[in-house]
Amino acid sequence: MKVAIGSDHAGYEYKAYLRKKLDEWGIKYIDYGTDSPDSVDYPDFAHPVAEKLTNDRTVKFGILICGSANGVCMTANKHQKVRAAICWTREIAELARQHNNANVICIPARFVDKRLAGAMTKTFLNTDFEGGRHKRRVNKISC
Repeated sequence: MKVAIGSDHAGYEYKAYLRKKLDEWGIKYIDYGTDSPDSVDYPDFAHPVAEKLTNDRTVKFGILICGSANGVCMTANKHQKVRAAICWTREIAELARQHNNANVICIPARFVDKRLAGAMTKTFLNTDFEGGRHKRRVNKISC
């Protein structure tokens, strides 16, 4: 499995933490930045993650982090084939995958701790889409 990861300045430390976790879990990733805590614009990192996810079949998931997760989530969801979900608990991460076939987890760095961010990411990456009645609903999302 390979994932694309990106963050703005508010998520920089969390992205570094999650990169270490991905290494521990043996998951390859492409890092789209940012590479410092200096102020940046979240779309500059969310768009490349979403584009990589939609254009490269070897990339299965995206991980985006910003202060509230709202900005990166809104940006990623502008891309067809992206279903980005803001997650703040492991259960929400699991349901986003099971019921919505989400392919991008958006983490609010100012509202969850790093350990929870790691646990949510692991849950998200290891949970399968249930299909069935949920598939019909997911198929109605794109315009």
